[in-house]
Amino acid sequence: MKTYTLDEVQDKLLGPIGTPERDRFEYELQMDLIGSAIKQARKDQHMTQEELGKLVGVQKAQISKLEKGAGNSTVDTLMRVFSALKATVKLQVELPNASFKVSR
Repeated sequence: MKTYTLDEVQDKLLGPIGTPERDRFEYELQMDLIGSAIKQARKDQHMTQEELGKLVGVQKAQISKLEKGAGNSTVDTLMRVFSALKATVKLQVELPNASFKVSR
């Protein structure tokens, strides 16, 4: 029986790293993780989606979409949500000729 590494299985099912299919999967996975973190933090603070929405300045439906990882959200909206949840945000960007970090 042949065994496969996790990387081999991912490449077979999702496509190699850098392909549009793999990039889309990775993006959706990250958005799901962010949504789950927002939901957990909100619940830990005994806050409803409506209450968080009011703090951020968006409708309850937008908070629901964020928590489900659905739809597009601006970085501004995400930063306002994390700020309302009193979260520390660290963003690291690495480009071929530059690298920088943003903390808030």
